[in-house]
Amino acid sequence: MKKLKTMAMAAMMATMTYSSAQANAAPAQANAAPAQTNAGGENYDTNRFNETFKVINPNYDTSPFTGMTRAHWVQAAKYLLNGAFSYIHCLDDQMYFPKQLDKTYPKDEGHVPTAKLEGLARTMMVAAPLLRENPMLTSNGVPVAEYYRYQLTQMLNPESKCFIPKRNGGASQILIEMGAIAMSMSVAKDALWTPLPQNVKDQLAALMLSYGDGPSIGSNWMFFNVFVMSFLKDQGYKVSENRMNEYLTKLLDRYRGEGWYNDAPAYDYYSQWAYQCYGPLWAEMYGKRWYPQLAEKFIKNQGDLIANYPYMFDSEGRMNMWGRSIPYRFASVTPLPLLEYTHHENVNYGWMRRIASSTLLQFLQHPQFLSNGVPTAGFYGEFAPVVQIYTCRGSVYWCGKAFLALLLPETARFWTEKENNGPWESEMKPDMVYNRFQPATNLMITDYPNSGAAEMRSWCHEKVKDDWQKFRSSENYNKLAYNTAFPWMADGKNGEISMNYGTRNGKGQWEVLRLYTFRDFTNGVYRRDAVLETDTMVKYCLADIPLPNGVLRVDRATVGKPTEICLGHYSLQKGKGDFMISKRTVGKRQAAIVGNGDYHLALIPLHGWNHEPEVITPRGLHAVTSTCALPMLKDSIDNHKITITLMLWKKGADFTDNELAPVKSFKIAKDGKSVDIIFADKKKKKVVFE
Repeated sequence: MKKLKTMAMAAMMATMTYSSAQANAAPAQANAAPAQTNAGGENYDTNRFNETFKVINPNYDTSPFTGMTRAHWVQAAKYLLNGAFSYIHCLDDQMYFPKQLDKTYPKDEGHVPTAKLEGLARTMMVAAPLLRENPMLTSNGVPVAEYYRYQLTQMLNPESKCFIPKRNGGASQILIEMGAIAMSMSVAKDALWTPLPQNVKDQLAALMLSYGDGPSIGSNWMFFNVFVMSFLKDQGYKVSENRMNEYLTKLLDRYRGEGWYNDAPAYDYYSQWAYQCYGPLWAEMYGKRWYPQLAEKFIKNQGDLIANYPYMFDSEGRMNMWGRSIPYRFASVTPLPLLEYTHHENVNYGWMRRIASSTLLQFLQHPQFLSNGVPTAGFYGEFAPVVQIYTCRGSVYWCGKAFLALLLPETARFWTEKENNGPWESEMKPDMVYNRFQPATNLMITDYPNSGAAEMRSWCHEKVKDDWQKFRSSENYNKLAYNTAFPWMADGKNGEISMNYGTRNGKGQWEVLRLYTFRDFTNGVYRRDAVLETDTMVKYCLADIPLPNGVLRVDRATVGKPTEICLGHYSLQKGKGDFMISKRTVGKRQAAIVGNGDYHLALIPLHGWNHEPEVITPRGLHAVTSTCALPMLKDSIDNHKITITLMLWKKGADFTDNELAPVKSFKIAKDGKSVDIIFADKKKKKVVFE
């Protein structure tokens, strides 16, 4: 231990040119507030960088939609990093941020070291592309590379508050962060690794390999093992080639097609910001040299996403609120610039950059994005239902993966091609709807030119009682659809349910659908079945028919004993003024309509509902505003019921009468096993219940 302490001190002296005294002598922040103590015991100034990001001197010639060029991306990365470094005044200060939300970790002092490591490793991912270009980068007066090198050195010192012991047992969170450190070193080796003394390198390699060259979990976690082993193999250290090959093969085995990997067990953004990020990055950095056949597969799989994934972003380039780990936000665009590694000729890089820059600005320019200089745990602002228990405040810096785009030189097509709106302006026509069904995964992306919205339908089949982490069965996955225009609302205990059915169960509680089984997509009809978790006698046959201005639902519910059901539309966030709520007669039917100045929603029961729709205004359930508006239907059910329901939306002005009447007629078969629909445009659809 004495030898290790001496080694660490020597390394500190070898790498430090910036002392605590120098840091404290730096100019004070204007209007600095008194220091406060966070959960880890460190003292920080309460003054933070909370201003939204500004695009200075935008270039609308190259980027007519966003004004963003590569130089602006560099500034955006610095903006994000500066917020983190506002907590750092000397090299000993750790990347540990004020806790937000009770459900996040650390729950006790025992989890604090891991949370600190997570803050260190993930902010390093933001810093690495910047350090690759400028090893002398400073942030808030602190030399960035020296800070990270010092912190890495202190991980080896048992007497340091940064100390990380070698692995003792199975895979843990520390493996993830060691993988992130290895990725950052791969990106900025000359700034983060090369200056370290050899004895420090050896000790650090031994620490990292104790995690990386060891057990993993059968998910994207195996990439962290791969990057630790790959980086250190590249530096001349011995690693297990068999284990590396095993993990790479298992990762590729999780590929399902059409650009999507399955991440144990769900489909979500992890397919993109993990597999379609780490896979091509590893292939480019290491795989083409050592394992060319495996590298080729990762690159091919990445190329498959071109035909599908970009269509998940709306006409303004904004991402959807879908799946777990949503606080990582614009990490969702990470694969788009890395498509350069595929050398595909049919990539519209002007559209890819339009999406990537717009999604970046979607959050960086939102007033709720930062709290005390650090991204919030939520979608835009703080929002507990979207956050998982494995999240700490430093977790959110995974969003910085987007800045791996900076690995591409200024001459790359991603940076030089003129920004455009791709198929939204060249192929998609008004009053049409475009479904991109993906048979390998049963995912469906729907684009709506009239509103510019993009929508996702995916599967969920996870019981609450089996979901120990409480996210696979949650609103992150179990809604009937997810729309870019309408960030989702959490379910309320009193039947405030958005974009899902609720059933009054045996305990008198409103229970939502989550156990779905996909049936098929034929002739524009997307069919799923569902059963209630607590009562398998409650069954739903579900059919979604996307329309130019919404969706027609044709569903059949079956119950074992009389109960109540409800159906909620999308929820509408609060605008600048009051909600505009109205009811209109459409033929013989009543429509409930609500507007917020930007959008209007309409809910119209065409058949099977005995009660008129209503608009409720739940509080404390929406991801963006404290109050939202939700059109809903409720009814009683005995034995079975077929319901036909229009769920419409419109951007801007209120609906016209014609827009509220896209269905001309329908006919239900005598045996109740099918429904024939004739639309106002004379198109026909048939829904079959099995």
